[in-house]
Amino acid sequence: MFDRILVPTDGSPGSERAFEVAATLASTHDAAVHVLSVVDEHGPTDDDWDYDGGTPAEAFIESQADHVDTEGLSVTPAVREGVVHDAVLDYTDENDIDLIVMGTHGRTGVRRFLLGSVTEKVVRLADVPVLSVKADAEPGTVSFDDILLPTDGSSGAEAAIEPAGALASATDATVNLVSVVDTRSLGIDVGSTVIVDELESVATDAVGDASDRLSGLGVETVETAITHGVPYRAILDAIEDTDADLVVIGTHGRTGVDRYLLGSVAEKLVRTSPVPVMTVRAPDAGGES
Repeated sequence: MFDRILVPTDGSPGSERAFEVAATLASTHDAAVHVLSVVDEHGPTDDDWDYDGGTPAEAFIESQADHVDTEGLSVTPAVREGVVHDAVLDYTDENDIDLIVMGTHGRTGVRRFLLGSVTEKVVRLADVPVLSVKADAEPGTVSFDDILLPTDGSSGAEAAIEPAGALASATDATVNLVSVVDTRSLGIDVGSTVIVDELESVATDAVGDASDRLSGLGVETVETAITHGVPYRAILDAIEDTDADLVVIGTHGRTGVDRYLLGSVAEKLVRTSPVPVMTVRAPDAGGES
């Protein structure tokens, strides 16, 4: 499923952590890695570069050679000029990229994104999965042994099942399925109790269906849980409870693309999760693009 992986870079620590993750995934999935440096159309031009005759992308790859094992991997440098997130998305389309791995800021300033709002925009708009990695993640060996997969049974959530299954089956990872029953607006009365029961039934069906699909994808170990509370906070708690290394979460399709994803759950996780987050957008549902 992951044959071509793209790492957009600006040479920052976030880009370095993203490259480490991409190299690990590429080794596991026998994938090619593309490293893209985008020169902002309002920034420096080719004549302003000084990389000993090379490009920014080539210089970045060379700088990672001492601490990232790329032996046997195909790593291709590329440079584009233009609006950064547009250039990333165009390169993805032109080169049949299957996965984008990008860095974000760490917990300090979680309301800000690498390169302004580039990561946020790519997460919202990319047709392929986007794996966001914190700049303050520990450098070194990357492993995804425990994957957390939130699900609510929606088409957005279902879109994340296959990528999570592909990752888990390749490394014998455990997938922890969690469905959060959002009870924030319910009072404590008989009617609310009935509604909670209905919501729990939906959640049970969602994790059951997702578990069956994961088994069909070759995932041997699947754990399931149903929790209550504010969804993104419950997912953050589940990350800690399951000792997850990665969160894979689905988002809506293009319809309403300027709105936040899954009621802002995916967007908040990209900002605040202590572990990498892979967002997977559902196929277009026929709305405006």
